[in-house]
Amino acid sequence: MKSVVVITGDELRHKYFRIALANDDRFKVVSTYCEGVELSLEARTNKNPNSSLLEKLHVSARKQSEDDFFEAISKKLIDRSNPVKIGKGRINDTNLVREIKKLNPELLVCYGSSLIKAELLEAFEGRFLNVHLGLSPYYRGSGTNVWPLVNNETFMVGATYMHIDAGIDTGKIIHQIRADIFLGDSPHSIGNRLIKKMTGVYADIISSYENLSDEEQPKSDGKLYKMKDFDDAACRTLYNNFSEGMIERHVFRSAERGLPYIVKNAALKKA
Repeated sequence: MKSVVVITGDELRHKYFRIALANDDRFKVVSTYCEGVELSLEARTNKNPNSSLLEKLHVSARKQSEDDFFEAISKKLIDRSNPVKIGKGRINDTNLVREIKKLNPELLVCYGSSLIKAELLEAFEGRFLNVHLGLSPYYRGSGTNVWPLVNNETFMVGATYMHIDAGIDTGKIIHQIRADIFLGDSPHSIGNRLIKKMTGVYADIISSYENLSDEEQPKSDGKLYKMKDFDDAACRTLYNNFSEGMIERHVFRSAERGLPYIVKNAALKKA
């Protein structure tokens, strides 16, 4: 059975991700490295004296939505992911790199970690997968599934699976999915539903890794956002778009014709 090491964060969505993967009987998660939450959006927002009330309410609603989506199922499933808790940014520490090398997994699987540095990349070249919550290269950097909603581009919310490299969301793309959006959705319900979908497709990619095909890559300079860009004004625009019918316009749109190209791997016809 294929052996996998998972590298992820330690918020509830990450816990769901690692436990769900570890309960898939098509491969075995031998260990999971979970980086801490000290630099999470919630921590940064609550510590920032310039954060507005709206920004604080936004991250509070985000946390509640994660609880609604992931808490019960995470408690119900047996945790077979063998979690190792580490500080944010510690995944590149020499002792941890040595430990992962000793485990010698067939694949490293990443979601929501710090930037991976050269030693791990070189040791697992061609065997290191990452998922970026956003559609690369159209949206790059931070908050890449929030900014499409700020920009009234609901069909640009999605996830990108790629071979990881030394850049930021620059690896060769394996497969992409768009978010499923329904009447009554909030930014957080859209995001968390996508994370559940992303996790299932990731499991398919892991199990089908040897059969994955090389696909045409999207061509775009895209839009690059930094953490500091999401401020009170952007948050206000986000919620104004929802109140002004953005979701209704998305739902009643009849087809995806004319949308920017995304990668669909031939080995994953159902995703």
